[in-house]
Amino acid sequence: MTTDRIWSYAPDSAHVEGQDLTNCVVTAADGVIGHVDREADHHGMRHLVVDTGVWVFGRSVLVPVGVVTGVDIDSRTITLACTRGEVKAAPRFRTDSETMDPAYLAGVGDYYHRLPPRETTTA
Repeated sequence: MTTDRIWSYAPDSAHVEGQDLTNCVVTAADGVIGHVDREADHHGMRHLVVDTGVWVFGRSVLVPVGVVTGVDIDSRTITLACTRGEVKAAPRFRTDSETMDPAYLAGVGDYYHRLPPRETTTA
């Protein structure tokens, strides 16, 4: 995956442009991480801000949309190609102004880009 692709939905993710993903449950490879608080696209770096509730001490995390492997709008579920631990270890999201900071976003993108690829399984 190129670094630029980390900011774009994968063609096979089932994401449809214009879908409202707010409040969709976000699931990592090993469990739920929270729900989508909002989707943003600043500086061409499209991402989700995910409210983790009590899982990560009530803080939100920023996830580039290139990590999304599936969108099921009927069940309001988004699946990620990473683990809960990988999401938790990502550069810390502290304030909304960071979603406007190209340097912060580039650091987040670089972190997720460097994660090992996950094999997808079918049931």
